[in-house]
Amino acid sequence: MSTINSQRTISIALIGNPNTGKSTLFNALCGTRQRVGNYPGVTVEMKSGRLQVGSQNFTLLDLPGTYSLAPRSPDEMITIDVLLGRRSDVPQPDVVLCIVDAANLQRNLYLVSQVLELGRPTVVVLNMMDMVATRQMTVDAARLAQQLGVPVVPLQANKRIGIDQLREAIVTAGEATPFLSESPFPLAFQQAVMELETELSAAGQPLPRYLVERLLLDTSGYLAESHLDGAADRIVPAIGALRQRLAGQECPVPAIEAISRYQWVGRVLDGVATHPATRPITLSDSADRFLTHRFAGSIAFLILMAAVFQTVFFIGKLSGGWNEAAVDGAGQLVRGLLNWIGLAGGAIESLAVSGIVGGVGNVLVFLPQILALFLFIAVLEDSGYMARAAYLMDKLMSRLGLSGKSFIPLLSSFACAIPGIMAARVIENRRDRLITILVAPLMSCSARLPVYFLLAAAILPNRSFLFGLLSLQMLFIMAMYLLGMVVAAGVALLLRRTLLKGATPPFVMELPAYKMPSLRIVLWRAGERGWDFVRRAGTLIFATSILVWAAGYYPRASDTTNHPLRAEIAALTKQIEPLQEQSAAGKLSDAQKAKLTALESKQGDLQNQVAGDQMRQSYLGRAGRFIEPVVRPLGWDWRIGSAAVASFPAREVLVSTLGVIYNLGEGQDEESLSLREQLQKAKWDGTEQPVYTVPVALSLMVFFALCAQCASTLVVIKRETQSWRWPLFTFVYMTGLAYVGALIVYQVGTRFMS
Repeated sequence: MSTINSQRTISIALIGNPNTGKSTLFNALCGTRQRVGNYPGVTVEMKSGRLQVGSQNFTLLDLPGTYSLAPRSPDEMITIDVLLGRRSDVPQPDVVLCIVDAANLQRNLYLVSQVLELGRPTVVVLNMMDMVATRQMTVDAARLAQQLGVPVVPLQANKRIGIDQLREAIVTAGEATPFLSESPFPLAFQQAVMELETELSAAGQPLPRYLVERLLLDTSGYLAESHLDGAADRIVPAIGALRQRLAGQECPVPAIEAISRYQWVGRVLDGVATHPATRPITLSDSADRFLTHRFAGSIAFLILMAAVFQTVFFIGKLSGGWNEAAVDGAGQLVRGLLNWIGLAGGAIESLAVSGIVGGVGNVLVFLPQILALFLFIAVLEDSGYMARAAYLMDKLMSRLGLSGKSFIPLLSSFACAIPGIMAARVIENRRDRLITILVAPLMSCSARLPVYFLLAAAILPNRSFLFGLLSLQMLFIMAMYLLGMVVAAGVALLLRRTLLKGATPPFVMELPAYKMPSLRIVLWRAGERGWDFVRRAGTLIFATSILVWAAGYYPRASDTTNHPLRAEIAALTKQIEPLQEQSAAGKLSDAQKAKLTALESKQGDLQNQVAGDQMRQSYLGRAGRFIEPVVRPLGWDWRIGSAAVASFPAREVLVSTLGVIYNLGEGQDEESLSLREQLQKAKWDGTEQPVYTVPVALSLMVFFALCAQCASTLVVIKRETQSWRWPLFTFVYMTGLAYVGALIVYQVGTRFMS
């Protein structure tokens, strides 16, 4: 291949085993110049980024983490198709960066041997060199490069050590000529591959040499089914005959691949790595004795989660007043601006203040809690603890008919069910993957947090335990998370024994070494997820708030200006105005001040009554009163029912909808109340009975802990399962569970507290 023109963008593919720091290296190289998408026609996430070295531009493609280039599904086939240049939507990589764990070369070089067979210019990246020193090992990178025949760059991606040398190696590799490494397989196997290649060409089904090799090794039948088309009847018997012949030549398929490749790895590592006579006990080993212990590790996990939620709740309480004041200030600012340009009063002011500021603002006030939770999750992920949590939960998961592989997708769902569902792609067994997808939405995602925090802070008792370290409100929030986990366990067990019967698969995973989380990576991940939350507030919640406002504002009553109470309000206004003028001048006596306060209070009550009457006869009010008989057994009035229905596109819309409803349903007082205060003051129509009691708050929290109110999640389930049957099933069973759970909590709670 000729020297690459510096004007052309060079394509680079990153590949490596899970937990080798591939994503960390990708972020270190690309920074903010990256985007995430999906390969057309498949459900594999595609992350690409840009890198510039001197005048040369590079495009980096972060391929899914894998232990082997042995495809068993369309998703796993993507990596090979990209590396072989068999996809029209992605250019064939000019350079392949193969990231390996420097402290686990024997296992990681298995994948390297497969990559080298593809014949692309390759750079091997020895990441985590700090762990080599920690384990008292040595690695001769220069000798490894000589024996592999490709550049080898040692580095520590999380601290950006060696990044400059890697950039230079990338530029050099981009100008290198492709080569084919020596096959690790015995001659008998190579001869069988050549015969199969000839047979395929004769049948009109030519394939690259690597895929021919994989076709012979793939006993699952996936490649034969997906690549042979009409030639299957001729080729499949030939493959069977070749496998029988190889078995007689002491080359059993598929075992010959592991035997051959690990023999190759042994030859490559000769003189490259040294190990201590006895493996030293590291800090990770000592920590794992405790953190992966069946009982001690479980207790530590619960304590850690309680500490996380308590801290997040504390941050919410600390920032809540400031955020509510900011929303109130924004409303007053918008009202003043509209007054200045002559648009005060009427629909425009109501839309801007009650609809947009009152809707979107009441969701954004929870951004500090959301960011704090994402920050903790990112720290736990980057430190290596999450893998321990998966290992710890494997025994429990196996009793439910799942493996520990399901734990990571379920854990990801605590941030958002969508990436959790997508993460289920790593589960090879179709039944396990489907069960994981169907129960993932039961994990309490970040969209539920605003609902939990609002109701806990506004309604639940504010009591503390353990010298103030734990609060009752936080324990209720944590209980919602545990509720989702327990119900998910029950649903998974039921599905395993009914619709999706099958044996529990074995679970093998590698525990990465603990490491100090990278501040850059932690902030990046938390910021990325936080921005997703803000983006939803600025798009979906914004649009929903406007629709809810319109439904609550229209139709305007024809006799709004002639409401029976308008005359009384006008009379009160005539009495109040002179007293306000005297108050501004400081000329009111104590008796007059008391009179002014009483008059203003009465005026506010009458204005709220007029606004409430308007709300009840609006489209939203009519719909709410229509469904009230259905939600009344849950302790909800028509306002809560309307908000619950409006929030089916996204759970956090409940908060914005309640903000719009209560802003429209009360008069324009001088002093605005926060949504939390409005909930505390809310009364059942025509009574002094409060709407939001502890049983009602818990009923709402349980409903939103179990419901399927997220249209995006249902769409992703459809995309992952290739059928509308499963998202419809998810919606029905989760909504039914949510209703029954809320009903039980309210009815039992009401009787218990009466």
